[in-house]
Amino acid sequence: MAELQSGEVVKLVVKEQQESKYILTNDELDIPLNASEVIEPLKVNDKIEVFLYADRRGNLSATTAIPHIRKDEYGWARVLHVKDREGAYVDIGTSREVLVPAEDLPKLKPLWPEPGQHLYITLRTDREGGLFGRLITEEKVLEMYEDAEPELFNKNILARPYRVLPVGTFLLGVDKPYRIFVHESERGAEPRLGSDVNVRVIEVKEDGTINASMLPRKYERLSDDAEQIFKYLQEVGGKMPFGDKSSPDEIKEMFHMSKGAFKRALGTLMKADRIEQEDGWTLIK
Repeated sequence: MAELQSGEVVKLVVKEQQESKYILTNDELDIPLNASEVIEPLKVNDKIEVFLYADRRGNLSATTAIPHIRKDEYGWARVLHVKDREGAYVDIGTSREVLVPAEDLPKLKPLWPEPGQHLYITLRTDREGGLFGRLITEEKVLEMYEDAEPELFNKNILARPYRVLPVGTFLLGVDKPYRIFVHESERGAEPRLGSDVNVRVIEVKEDGTINASMLPRKYERLSDDAEQIFKYLQEVGGKMPFGDKSSPDEIKEMFHMSKGAFKRALGTLMKADRIEQEDGWTLIK
């Protein structure tokens, strides 16, 4: 019979029930299962599917929460919290948090993922059975990416970076695992690993991979004055008591531009569907 190991999903038989746990077995090894994890009471000889992990003492335990990411299988794992010296703790769909170690993350900490973002990982274990997340490698991406259709040209795709380099950012599509590259000249600020990024397809290559841009289309780009006003709106909570009817002196004092330039900038923002005006106030939509 195969040896039971941490990180595996197996079927075990209920051997007995103790005060706060069930004892499961494969006839060779007994594994505890906390009773609080069981929705409906189990009976002796019931056969159930569980996920195995090593507890703090290194002993095998079981949970009925089956992860959506397993050994040799990849998927998106949501970042729960990040610790400087340790790395990013992620949710793989089970009751155990999994650590993606700091040494596997970018050298620059401003590029580390934030809570709520997602890393594309698989599951691995160390010698003691501890669970860890391993970021997908470029070699594995080249094996599993989905070919992009030529019709995607000039379309927008939601993607997440899986590899960040000075020369550019490598991303995977969220809905479909397209392999996407954004050259450093086609991005503004460098995105964090695992952040949600809307990219525009600028080339579908013969091998089915995508070259994309994070820069807006020319007609979507805001003027400097519009950018200044929109940034101010973001800084003050999305609402300001300035609009078309504000006096030239108020506008000059606050934004250092003429009323004509201010009105043109507001018009640009409204055309881009970024703002609206209501009762003398300007608000972010």
